[in-house]
Amino acid sequence: MLTETVSPAISILMMSLLLTPIISTIIVTLLKIKRIIGVVTIISSLIILIQSLLLIFFILDKKTISVLDGVLYVDSLSGVMIITISTVGFLSSLYSVNYMGKQYDKLLVDEKKLVRYYQGFNMFLFTMLLVPLSNNLGIMWIAIEATTLVSVLLIMLYVKQSSIEASWKYLMIATVGLSLALFGTIFFYYANSVSDRSLDSIKGMDWTNMVENAHNFDPSLVKFAFIFILVGFGTKAGIAPMHTWLPDAHSEAPSPISALLSGVLLNCAIYGILRFHIISSQSIGSEFSNTLLIILGVFSIGISAASIYFQKDVKRMLAFSSVEHMGIISVAIGFGSIIAIYGALLHIINHAFVKSLLFFSSGSISQKYQTKSISDISGIIRIMPITGFMFLIGGLAIIGLPPFNIFMSEFLILSSGFSSGNFLASTFVIFFLIIIFAGFGKHLVKMVFGNPKLEMIKENWDISVIPMIILVFVIFVMGIYVPDPLQLLIEDASRIVLVGEVNH
Repeated sequence: MLTETVSPAISILMMSLLLTPIISTIIVTLLKIKRIIGVVTIISSLIILIQSLLLIFFILDKKTISVLDGVLYVDSLSGVMIITISTVGFLSSLYSVNYMGKQYDKLLVDEKKLVRYYQGFNMFLFTMLLVPLSNNLGIMWIAIEATTLVSVLLIMLYVKQSSIEASWKYLMIATVGLSLALFGTIFFYYANSVSDRSLDSIKGMDWTNMVENAHNFDPSLVKFAFIFILVGFGTKAGIAPMHTWLPDAHSEAPSPISALLSGVLLNCAIYGILRFHIISSQSIGSEFSNTLLIILGVFSIGISAASIYFQKDVKRMLAFSSVEHMGIISVAIGFGSIIAIYGALLHIINHAFVKSLLFFSSGSISQKYQTKSISDISGIIRIMPITGFMFLIGGLAIIGLPPFNIFMSEFLILSSGFSSGNFLASTFVIFFLIIIFAGFGKHLVKMVFGNPKLEMIKENWDISVIPMIILVFVIFVMGIYVPDPLQLLIEDASRIVLVGEVNH
């Protein structure tokens, strides 16, 4: 794979992107002052967002960038992940200040837990950013495993029985899944080393090297290895039937962390699947991996349809919605056309923004109503007109109504499914989406427009509304228009998924 010699400035930028959250963690650990550690995290997350935008600019110009002798490597596919992580990370840090402040005022967390929260938040960003920046697939696996270890501490932040149980369930299931992914990674490495005996033992784990040698891999070994990869990383991505940890973990985590878990972390696992899907497709063609992705994707959407319709907890409902959308992305990748891949990558971004909006607004709603029970939450638009409107927009967007952004990506995916001859899978997806529309819509209307059961003081304007307003604006704009730089980035990333690289 061709890469250009990069300037020292780009090398520093890529390393700085990883160092910034580490430095922020150190500052938070040293200061331990309630009013300052939140601001430090916001500033750090803003710097990460700015660095990410600069890096995207270089990626669009150079297509592929490799530094530190190929240890760090980015292309347009990496860029899609980096911009999603940094944007949701910044907005989550902004929302965290008010949300965690209220948790502190209600004595749900003390100063030690608050410090632990911001330490975990910054390290969570670091581990997720390391995933798309790693060329070595072993390091990528370590990064995804590290996201588990960091996020499990955030999920059990409140140290109550339900959160501890959810954390242990998440830790055990995700660790078993990632152990399978490790076996898959080792099998791919073995296939690479057998195909070229002269390979350096470390370079043989590089994604760029595997793609170049993929046509020489043993087909039987590739199929065997990809099954391990799909089940392993699919567990972390929340793809059914390996999804059972997700509703518990997402419902017990603080709402800003739920936004990162659902909007970004699941995408890191999807990214891992994509990297190995590319290698597999270059080796044996895409039909094998496409078929598996479609089957598991349709099954995920079906499981979500039944679960959402009968759900009683608002955060668990949003968690099952994430299972649905990971299924949609999986199906889209499996359809295999350039339009479907474009739709899948666009859906990764769209889902991250909409789900973050929903977890932010539902977090504020749960704090106001002192419950997560759907039956006990009604009349949001009267009690919390600003947040209620945001929650309504997020709910309408997540079920795919126009003119919101998810409608655009789902339309591209489904139309490409029919045009590529995947009639049965596309029909099942539409059928399940109708059930989800009815179930989610039923809960949404009742919560937003129902009669309030209790008299409550109406909400006051606070900083937590700002990230929600930004997300509503983005959701509206991306429903009708994808900015040219982002469109070019996704188009380049789509070609990488289909052909393995972008030619200079």
